[in-house]
Amino acid sequence: MLYIVWALPALIVIALLASGRASTLIAAIIGLVVAIVVALSTAPGEFQLYDGASALLRGAWIGWIVVPYILGGLLFWQMAIRPGDAAMPVESLQPNMQARRRLLFAACFLIGPFSESATGFGVGIVGTMLLLRRLDLQPVYLMALSLLSQTMILWGGMGNGTIVAGAFSRTDPTALAVNASFFQIALNALWLPLYWRMAERAGVVASFREHLSEIMWLGGSILLLIAATQALGPEVAMLCAYGPIIVLRYLVDERPDSQQLLCAISRMAPFAILIGWLLVSRLLSPLNELLQQAGRLEPFVGAPAWSPLFHAGTWLGVGAVLSAFSYGHVSSLGAQVAAAWKTGRLAVLAIMIFSMMAELISSSGIAAALGEGMNSTFGRGAITCLALISAMFGALANSGNAANGLFMASQVSLAREAGLNVAAVIALQHTAALALNLISPVRMSIVCSLTGFRGREGAIYRAMLPFAAAVVAVLLMGSLMITHRVL
Repeated sequence: MLYIVWALPALIVIALLASGRASTLIAAIIGLVVAIVVALSTAPGEFQLYDGASALLRGAWIGWIVVPYILGGLLFWQMAIRPGDAAMPVESLQPNMQARRRLLFAACFLIGPFSESATGFGVGIVGTMLLLRRLDLQPVYLMALSLLSQTMILWGGMGNGTIVAGAFSRTDPTALAVNASFFQIALNALWLPLYWRMAERAGVVASFREHLSEIMWLGGSILLLIAATQALGPEVAMLCAYGPIIVLRYLVDERPDSQQLLCAISRMAPFAILIGWLLVSRLLSPLNELLQQAGRLEPFVGAPAWSPLFHAGTWLGVGAVLSAFSYGHVSSLGAQVAAAWKTGRLAVLAIMIFSMMAELISSSGIAAALGEGMNSTFGRGAITCLALISAMFGALANSGNAANGLFMASQVSLAREAGLNVAAVIALQHTAALALNLISPVRMSIVCSLTGFRGREGAIYRAMLPFAAAVVAVLLMGSLMITHRVL
């Protein structure tokens, strides 16, 4: 009975989201209130009001760390691309089948993930759909293929989910992202043939040679991304790796003349300058040290520190302001700030609340106790059960932070209790929390709203079902490999 009481915060949040009777924010608030009551009244050890307040403050701090990524990313994206402009200059593509196919691949697997990495929360769908509209696809395929911009969500929103997951699991975010890359490779290996099948059904066919080309481009991009993550960390890895790849792809596909090239350089200059600065700030040791130490705040041991001049979110905001001046859009800056807050406020508040709930459950000892209980009940199957629950919960909440906040500590406890590879379990949990966001109800509503086909979610879910099945297959295989100590 006590285990059920300890699980109440997670169970109530899941039930509220699954019923559709409460938004993510309302469900999070209710879950936090329940977590406070449960922690103060039934914690396994001594847990007083002071301990609860300390856990809540620590959770709020962890949540705050990612706020600049969200708001700065949204604002920068709006000011840098300018209203109505696409994410890449592809207007000169000729309407032949090879050009159509190359635009489709670049939009789904390169440009979409790149734009998602700068903002997160499904914004990459918008840039992808802007490009795919030129292919005159049927609405269901237009919506389904636009969702593929979310396949690299591990690095979405400047890697904020990975940074928060690292804080929850008390591990280094860079090591976590690199470890989770193993599962990302497996997912893309299954998703790419499914993409080929969907593209063919949509009427954008490709030769065997083009398939090999796509394998090379995607495989090379992922390998470069993993190397960039190892060298630079998850927050800027996607921008620094995929930015040059997109430029190279544009040059190969377009073969632009000097005028077209100058136009492309002008349009993409804000991204190039920002990426260049972030790259320099990470690679030059003296500059890196200076930026990290200037104004550094670290109020909680083991929680992420905040260095305002090193934080990528700060420079996203600076880039937005400079873009506004450069393009003569200063008058719209206030409205765009308000729009960024309106778009991101629910995500900001939900992340803060879920972070507070996670710290409360972890600090009170409830997460560890639940892990021990599940291990004794389900044995090796406990890791698999929690991974699948996390995947479903992450999709419902449209946030890996929510799922990791509720289940990461329990997964870590399970791994230690069973003597498994803790780093691999953390990577599996993080992948599970994010991977099914590809078909989250929120992202489904985004694509339906953008195309004006509200009420067609059922058709898109059917189209995306094979991609979801691939996620489940990777999670099952990964959990089996971990429990049998292959990983």
